[in-house]
Amino acid sequence: MSVEEFQEQEYEFLRRLEEERIGRSKLLKRGLATAAGLTVIALPEAALAARSKALADPPLRGTKKNLAEIVAAAKKEGKLNVIALPPDWANYGEIISTFSKKYGIKITSDNPNGSSSDENQAIVSLKGDPRAPDVVDVSATFAVAGTVSKLYGRYYVSNYATVPRSMKDTRGLWTGDYYGSVTIGYNANLVKTPPKSFADLLKPIYKNQVALNGSPLKSGSAIAGVFAAALANGGSLSDVGPGVDWFAKAKSVGNFIPVQTTPQTVASGQTPISIDWDYNNFAYIKEFPSANWKVVLPTDGQYGGYYCQAVSATAPHPWAARLWQEFLYSDQGQILYLKGYAHPARIADLLARKAIPKSVTRSLPASWLNSKAKFASLGQQAKASVVINTQWPAKVGSS
Repeated sequence: MSVEEFQEQEYEFLRRLEEERIGRSKLLKRGLATAAGLTVIALPEAALAARSKALADPPLRGTKKNLAEIVAAAKKEGKLNVIALPPDWANYGEIISTFSKKYGIKITSDNPNGSSSDENQAIVSLKGDPRAPDVVDVSATFAVAGTVSKLYGRYYVSNYATVPRSMKDTRGLWTGDYYGSVTIGYNANLVKTPPKSFADLLKPIYKNQVALNGSPLKSGSAIAGVFAAALANGGSLSDVGPGVDWFAKAKSVGNFIPVQTTPQTVASGQTPISIDWDYNNFAYIKEFPSANWKVVLPTDGQYGGYYCQAVSATAPHPWAARLWQEFLYSDQGQILYLKGYAHPARIADLLARKAIPKSVTRSLPASWLNSKAKFASLGQQAKASVVINTQWPAKVGSS
């Protein structure tokens, strides 16, 4: 059986799981609502037809030969719409400004604190709207959901071959761009005894202090936290139930709080302890020096996960969307991720060619380099999504 045939079978299995979880009709029904607080603007049929024709024009694959054509067409469009990219997440602030300055393309960054679920929903709800997202950056779980719902267009970046096989869709519907490892970040001004494990986080001294970045019902980072808690409490990549139970227990003893971590809550001290990706927690050290933020790898549960870039099948700016992909997967883009403590997808290739500046590698914390995280397969993530969506509301809460 070929890789493509295997992936087709895997996606059919994932499709059935996804439809069992939410039902395609429910997804379409929700798609009639607005996303990110925007009102849907219906375009005339002729305009939609013209845009559909334009979408057929961009190439399927990026190459050295057609890069100039992509750049020229993207500059002619002059705009790019991104969504759910906080400036302090994986260094997206610098990535966005660098791309915009390099190509003279204005970027509209909508709903920066949105979730992966919000990104997919925006493609559905804003279809035909010039403000709709051109691209999304979602966790693998939601990349699968977006693929099942036919939200993405196919595109192979020119550096596609150097992205690990486990981090990409062979049909070009999405490609992993970076990954991270779950860590425990804490405000040393408020937390005097550093927690070292999930077991520690249940101790009375951490009452009303433990937070999660988002809800696992919508957020990839929060799902990762549940996976890590499961690994720390007798679960596995195929059994996240113990992770849900851990959060339920942490809530029952008063340690897990309903406030979800954001840069603002870290700066204000509202979330003294945060279970989050390494690149977020490490970024807070420099961003909020007054918070005296520290980061540790949990000794009893290390989980890693990657995020995926995808081009919207109905992107208002299809050429700029593809140029954005080319930039992110270029050496320059991948090193910008690295500067934000995210592990770039092409890091093995960069290291092999000694393409990473020494100043960047010297800035990486030892714990970033020493992570022994475990990664779930697409099938395991899909099964976990079903378990979480079934058990979390009843055991932990609806948020």
